[in-house]
Amino acid sequence: MHRRHFLAASVAATVATPIMATEPLHERPEEDHHEATFMMWPVNRDVHLDKTFLEYAQQSIADIANTIAEFESVILIAEGSDHARARKMLSGKIDLWDIPTEDLWARDAGPLIAHRGSERVVSHIQFNGWGHKQINTRDSKIATAIADRLDFDVVDSGVTGEAGGVEHDGHRLLMAHESSWVNKNRNPSLSRDEVERRLLRAYGAERMIWSKGVSGEDITDYHIDSLARFSGPNRVLINLPDTPDWEDPFHVAAY
Repeated sequence: MHRRHFLAASVAATVATPIMATEPLHERPEEDHHEATFMMWPVNRDVHLDKTFLEYAQQSIADIANTIAEFESVILIAEGSDHARARKMLSGKIDLWDIPTEDLWARDAGPLIAHRGSERVVSHIQFNGWGHKQINTRDSKIATAIADRLDFDVVDSGVTGEAGGVEHDGHRLLMAHESSWVNKNRNPSLSRDEVERRLLRAYGAERMIWSKGVSGEDITDYHIDSLARFSGPNRVLINLPDTPDWEDPFHVAAY
């Protein structure tokens, strides 16, 4: 592990100010070596109305974090007042950072860490609670708060959405559902071509595959990763039902 190297920047006190990219960014493959994994601690009762379910969600996050920590560094972010409860469930190998959260979806609200030459930056896609479907007073600020803590530049992508709504192979190819991006609840003034241009720049990619997707049937407007994921350069695994239900909008969209 390289915990010390990655966390050394956690003492930074500067405020990350979004800038536009002046040189190309590159987002590496997800299966590439990880120095650390960020996770989020769910706490908001307006999001999780059932107290028992919230406790179950917290224990599930703790179990996942504890497992990952056996292989690489884990940084779990939570407001300081929530640390005592979280620590009771967590391995001593896990670092807790005082950054307030609401929900647990670090893949969507957390930072997209890219490379710009020899340095790391946050390629910032602005989270807005999946098109204002969920409270995000805290979660919409998490990516830049982590950038502040790490003293990483924040490079503004110019798009609103979630990193979980894009699949990338780390070799300059992206894919996404239009419903998660070309949508009035995220990017009302942008055409598909403009969203694509900005996402390609944010990931340092060259090509993008679009599928229509489904709007309004789930909180994400059908993130692509529920249908297909890259398993290597130009290679996709796709999740299709053996027997399609033609009354199901997701089945219809998948085919």
